[in-house]
Amino acid sequence: MTTTLRPTEPLQHNADGTRSRRYQVCVNSRPVGGVRLATHPEYGPATARVTELYIEEPDRRRGRGTVAALAAEEVLRGWGCKRVEVSVPGDAAGALRLAQALGYVLRSRNMTKQLDGTAPGLPAGTAPRPMTEAEYGPWLAHEREEFARDLIGRGVPADEAYRKADSGHAKYLPDGLATENTLISVLEHEGNPVGTLWLGLWPETAYVLDVETEEGLRGRGHGRALMLLAEVQAIAAGKDRIGLHVLADNAPAERLYESLGYETTAYNLGKDLL
Repeated sequence: MTTTLRPTEPLQHNADGTRSRRYQVCVNSRPVGGVRLATHPEYGPATARVTELYIEEPDRRRGRGTVAALAAEEVLRGWGCKRVEVSVPGDAAGALRLAQALGYVLRSRNMTKQLDGTAPGLPAGTAPRPMTEAEYGPWLAHEREEFARDLIGRGVPADEAYRKADSGHAKYLPDGLATENTLISVLEHEGNPVGTLWLGLWPETAYVLDVETEEGLRGRGHGRALMLLAEVQAIAAGKDRIGLHVLADNAPAERLYESLGYETTAYNLGKDLL
């Protein structure tokens, strides 16, 4: 039997600058599932995403998904893409195994914690305060470098990486420290700064946009205290859950979040298209 992809629409040119197209997965011309492919809105046209891939129940566990994924990669090579990324739901163990078997490497996780309305206490001697304007400039410059470095590491040209960093900060921090529904805090222990927390208070959730312990002070429980502060602030704002994104090479952070009750909602994987 032959498994192929059949386009179901013309190539779409979307408002965010990406291209996308939907396909039927067919076995001997019989539709058995679907695929949607798109270029990445953040990493540029050389990076693609498989935003949807499904096989109907009667045709599962027969290798259809594997062949469809490989066929999708061939389509993306034809688009000139050099890399493809996928996101797998946290409870889809089979899909995660398939992606890894096909050479996709785990890059990061999205995690969420449900909040019960009871704010945790902070460690003795630890207290938060708002970031000052004098601190904001150096902090933002550091954020810009870290974000751009991550993109460059994924193959994004340096000038494009910095442009993305600047556009992201313009989107999420249009008014700096005065940005609505945004809290940027400095955590102090016995009067000394030990870390920073950037928390977004979005309509549907609170979201940890960045958390960082001062270099040289890590491994002393300050990261846990910062995450407890995130819960305190989220609950005070009336949120019933809190989310975050963690890179796969940050094992200490992953262990911390799991110990605090965060659960994985999505695995993000990537693969170079040779």
